[in-house]
Amino acid sequence: MTVTIKNIPGQLPAFWDRDVIFFANMQSIFYENRGGLERLNRLVTGVETYGGRLIPIINLVFKGNNNLLVLEKPPDQSLISYFEKDLGLHLPDITVLSHSIYDNLLNQCDTLINDETSSTLTMIHQHNANWVDGFVSDNILINLAKALKKPTICSMEGSKRGNNKFLLHNILLEKGFPVFDTIPASSPDEIPTCIAMLRNRGYKKAAVKAQIGASGIGITSLSTIPGEEVSVPEHFFFEGPCMVQGWIDETVKNIRKMGSPSIQMFLDDSSLSLYDITEQILNADSIHEGNLSPPPYFSKKDQVYEELFRQAAAAGSWLHEQGYRGTASVDFLVVEHRGNVEVRVCEINARITGATYPSVIARHFLPHDAWLMRNIRFGIPLRDTNLLKILEQAGYLFHPDMHEGVLPINFNLNEDGCVQKGQFLCLGKNLNSCLLMIEKIESLLSFSWDYDRD
Repeated sequence: MTVTIKNIPGQLPAFWDRDVIFFANMQSIFYENRGGLERLNRLVTGVETYGGRLIPIINLVFKGNNNLLVLEKPPDQSLISYFEKDLGLHLPDITVLSHSIYDNLLNQCDTLINDETSSTLTMIHQHNANWVDGFVSDNILINLAKALKKPTICSMEGSKRGNNKFLLHNILLEKGFPVFDTIPASSPDEIPTCIAMLRNRGYKKAAVKAQIGASGIGITSLSTIPGEEVSVPEHFFFEGPCMVQGWIDETVKNIRKMGSPSIQMFLDDSSLSLYDITEQILNADSIHEGNLSPPPYFSKKDQVYEELFRQAAAAGSWLHEQGYRGTASVDFLVVEHRGNVEVRVCEINARITGATYPSVIARHFLPHDAWLMRNIRFGIPLRDTNLLKILEQAGYLFHPDMHEGVLPINFNLNEDGCVQKGQFLCLGKNLNSCLLMIEKIESLLSFSWDYDRD
């Protein structure tokens, strides 16, 4: 089937006219790879609280308005009140199912889903939404859907193949698109040989990528200098060979890095909508800390813009062929090489991503304007500090009748109910106003904070 491509940057697509039981199974994003999950929980604070980002967008993406969102941790109640009363958003039903209980459903779905002693499982069982979906479609989600006698939005094969970086690399190479210089490695013992080969090709650094990764887990950069330590965890090889790639930045002769854009996508049964173009905010280790839109280094209809959408259409069409359905993003690297601009696909993330939720909210309230999303971690978890009240009193808290403002999307709470970090969306007419807003908020808050990985 030929998929219909819709280029609609700056406006939301016609999302699902369906209702859903959506499992915020963030800790399933590595599927059965336990090593990857353990590393995620070590490096990313409050992973189990990230499902809260979905609260304001589920009923925008699934328009049946009879949706149930299953979180891993209870959300912040002040934000729920803000979404409903101040922003006028219609929210899904919400229940909480810990990851440990979700994990135990793998081999006991039929028994546990009918367990009347669990109010959460009873609510899931009795909810009359017609579809099941999640961050990813893993074995547990598929078995749950069967026990509930409901179809899933996306198959497990479509979800898992869609997130496989090696499969995407191979198809782009086969179709003649520019790709990264790549050497497969089947085990950690083969990495030094791959590094030496890339060194001989002029690279000062290399990236080792697992076939499936997320949030900076499953990718590591290594120096190609002889004698440097080479250490790659075994879990990188869980799905098969890793990719060892030449790292392209200013350490390569005649290269100037321009940026790391990302195009937001939505795939339904017959079409691929490319609905927003963002710039990834990456830290020194190239790990995601936020997004902004539009990217500042090119404009609509110039060479870079056209090439990004051309390659996004090809990558998204491949993703559609795998059977993936839902929101996704395709990430790029843009560099200038000897005066010519080069665009390369880095990866596809076949799920609701770190850019999906700010993009959907921003385009819902202010289509075609600018936005900036930052992940902020507080030096000391905030107790008895009403962040919403502080922003409201200063005139920055966003309301639907405003042309700019700050919209807190999610608060990551610790075990004591204190806010340890949060995701904050700045909305404005242009990017400069969004950047200025962040600076003003920094001076407004009397406590220490820093940007954090997402």
